[in-house]
Amino acid sequence: MSKVGFVTMGESSGGEDIPTVGIGMLGYGFMGKAHSNAYKTLAYMTWPPPLMPQLVAIAGRNPEGVAGAARRYGFAEHLTDWRKLVEDPRVQVFDNSSTNDFHAEPSIAAAEAGKHVVCEKPLGRDANEAYETWQRVEAAGVKHMCAFNYRFVPAVRLARQIIESGDLGEIHHFRGFYLQEWIVDADFPMVWRLDKSVAGSGSLGDLGAHVIDLARYLVGEIDAVSATTRTFVKSREGEPVDVDDAVEALVDFSSGAVGIIEASRFCPGRKNALTFEINGSKGSIAFDMERLNELQVHFAGSKPGDLAQGFRTVLVSEADHPFWQHWWPQGHMIGWEHTFVHELHHFLTAIRDDTDVAPHGATFEDGYRAAEICDAMLRSAEAGRKERVSYR
Repeated sequence: MSKVGFVTMGESSGGEDIPTVGIGMLGYGFMGKAHSNAYKTLAYMTWPPPLMPQLVAIAGRNPEGVAGAARRYGFAEHLTDWRKLVEDPRVQVFDNSSTNDFHAEPSIAAAEAGKHVVCEKPLGRDANEAYETWQRVEAAGVKHMCAFNYRFVPAVRLARQIIESGDLGEIHHFRGFYLQEWIVDADFPMVWRLDKSVAGSGSLGDLGAHVIDLARYLVGEIDAVSATTRTFVKSREGEPVDVDDAVEALVDFSSGAVGIIEASRFCPGRKNALTFEINGSKGSIAFDMERLNELQVHFAGSKPGDLAQGFRTVLVSEADHPFWQHWWPQGHMIGWEHTFVHELHHFLTAIRDDTDVAPHGATFEDGYRAAEICDAMLRSAEAGRKERVSYR
């Protein structure tokens, strides 16, 4: 168990008490709801949980909004000053689900106060901010995780197992796309995700970062990129939009594989279309988030004329598939929200057992490396040339 002390609760499984861990959360919007749901769900679905989450306090800037979130999500207290979360000795995990401009400073302060830290992606608005966050949190000696939750989709984890087994052979291609439609309407209001000072970048940091992380997780490091970006609607409600609406990039992997990464929030009909395909010398796999319980698989060996050649659909719901020990009999599906249950269960296990968050959990180093690739894509788009990716 980590250096932070824990109390025990009366409920037990197998005669053993379950240690508790105090959760302090910054941010109560979309991600705050997802993380809160995960803490409450893992408390009973992953029985016995590695640690029993206690929702101590939640912080946000709007007094009425954060008060309502506390009641809704089940936090004992609500605050408008995140620093009070950092100072609270009852809080042992600081969950940063706030806007991108509040990822660095609060996460660093929490770590330096001895809290373990979960921070939503992107870790920083640019690579410099992400690097400082990683370095200072790492130096604090606490557990840290950048919340790239798609690593915790059962089908994605199974894809990694297939690649690691060698069944795909030498990897040649990676194609990853994250497409949404939510701002295609030119009358959509100006929101913080369209403001560079708050968000850092647009579709690249919001969606593309997920694809970049999956590319690194499944195929390996990216050495160079050649990218282009577009901003299709240049102002909203009289304010300039200074982030990208779409990004297209060619990428070179250290392994010799080549890839395509695309992210856009201007794709009518696409709701949350995160897809990838990986081709190797012995086979291929493909995944679509909108069918997240399925993995498309093809292994070499079928011959021209075979009636059953091509991809087959693997329903990822068997008891021996990743994460399914917590859920239902085969064929009884789980959803997007359960990726956060798996992710936070992994993080709490690392705290309890004092084990590494990596390689399956994304650490702050992974968050920094994704930020360097994002920055290289922006440099490439601005300069009109291929850019090398380098790390400090």
